[in-house]
Amino acid sequence: MILCIGSTPAAQRVMVFRKVVIDEVNRASTTLDGAAGKSINVAKVLRTLGEQPVATGFLGGEHGDYLREVLRGIGIDSDFVRVPAQTRQCITVIDEAAGTHTELVEESAAVPAPHYDELWNIISKRIAGCSAVVMSGTLTPGGPVDFYARCTQLAHGASALAVVDAQGPALLKALEAAPDLIKPNRAELAATVGRALADENAVMTAMRELAERGAGKVVVTAGKAASLAFDRLRFWRIAAPQVAAKNPIGSGDAFTAALVWRLVRGDDLGEACRWGSAAGAANALSLMPGDVEREEVERLAREAAVEEI
Repeated sequence: MILCIGSTPAAQRVMVFRKVVIDEVNRASTTLDGAAGKSINVAKVLRTLGEQPVATGFLGGEHGDYLREVLRGIGIDSDFVRVPAQTRQCITVIDEAAGTHTELVEESAAVPAPHYDELWNIISKRIAGCSAVVMSGTLTPGGPVDFYARCTQLAHGASALAVVDAQGPALLKALEAAPDLIKPNRAELAATVGRALADENAVMTAMRELAERGAGKVVVTAGKAASLAFDRLRFWRIAAPQVAAKNPIGSGDAFTAALVWRLVRGDDLGEACRWGSAAGAANALSLMPGDVEREEVERLAREAAVEEI
């Protein structure tokens, strides 16, 4: 079992337009609705890969009820805290003519402190028997900045792999608890270290810094560009399979899911990242984030190139 923690899930709408004209009426040729948000995307991909994920966090209002039903329908166990605020909705706008994918993100509402205590109790009960705990995304506004650090400590106590996919203060605080793996993308890494990362050497230097601050392993994704991985001893460069992307939103989460899937099976970091890269590419072939096909992941894993630097 793998516990997927995220305080900001989302009802996701994907709208496809043949061409978007600004300041005009635009009619979508295709509209899809589903469940998303970083932790939900991770759980969906893990389920496709044959794992037993448990999704937890906060849900509220009609959107929250909808997400519960979607997860139940695809066989994902969930244990969410019900909160007063409506769960956010995010909208992806795909312009086929321009080849662009624009994400309109609704920020999450604040969650009262007692609800974080409820979530903590759920995590404490669910963590027994978990092989990994994946903490994904930003915390709700005003949420406890040490939440992922505390969850990391709890994971260590349960002998579970502790994985943090976050940025900024929440990630820096989590480093104090020595997570087994962190996985920001390049923009998130730059925001966390507080400076621009102009080239690969700058990224590698920042990765070393976060390892020195407590991360056991560091993986940094970069969209279509090569990902980098560091296990304190070696660096790897992982070239993603090239695909004709329908929607790349959520590909970093798919990468995280497959990466964890392989690590708990004993792969080294480079090999696990090969599968992560394949899952990220497979995600881009689907309109809805997290809706990957296992056959595509297996096919694309043969195309991902991994080299030790």
